[in-house]
Amino acid sequence: METSTLLVNASYVDPAIFELRPDYRALLLTVDGLVPGASNDASEALLHRAEASARLALQEQKVEALPHVAAWRAAYQDFGAKPNRTRNSLEALLRRGATGLPRVNRLTDIYNAISVLYQIPLGGEDLSKYSGPPRLMRATGEEPFDTTANGEAVVEYPEPGEVIWCDDDGVTCRRWNWRQGRRTQLRDETSSALFILDALDPVSTEALKAAAEELATHLTGLGPDITISDHLINKATLT
Repeated sequence: METSTLLVNASYVDPAIFELRPDYRALLLTVDGLVPGASNDASEALLHRAEASARLALQEQKVEALPHVAAWRAAYQDFGAKPNRTRNSLEALLRRGATGLPRVNRLTDIYNAISVLYQIPLGGEDLSKYSGPPRLMRATGEEPFDTTANGEAVVEYPEPGEVIWCDDDGVTCRRWNWRQGRRTQLRDETSSALFILDALDPVSTEALKAAAEELATHLTGLGPDITISDHLINKATLT
């Protein structure tokens, strides 16, 4: 726990991100002691809640018109991404949620469900695969991104100015919260995880914390010796 907490407490959001979106907040949650396991009744029930929530949200408006989704589409446009081509993770899940969210394993199922229920982008990473602390910054274009294309492992590079999460070895997630890399992705054997909860207005900091609290509540059931810590980053933490 101590190593994970120190790593995440050293996480960093570059001031250029707050110049782009002063309303941005990130809540990082570290979880140690996870016991891997397949989807179960508890994760299935949570997914059903999330799917019902998605259907309700989309009854009267299209997904791109939802205020929380629209905020991220605007943010993508601000750094040059095309939101119709590269959908943020929240929008992608909501589009699937109305007809059925994926079933992966209980860890992934839980964080996908919380993302939909609170309408926030939420990424899960294997913290043991990190090299140095997580950082959110605008790319130079030289940071390597370990991913797949047509079923083959490839290394790509972000566009200069693109918003990326990265560590000392390269990109961990491109376009803020669009696509995670292979190196740090959650695996069936993951026992130490990092969750990144993203917020833009109109999501309040209180709502962001509530999402993290419910996520933590569900994660505590995934092992007898779970330890959890959190770290909030906003514009005020830079001063």
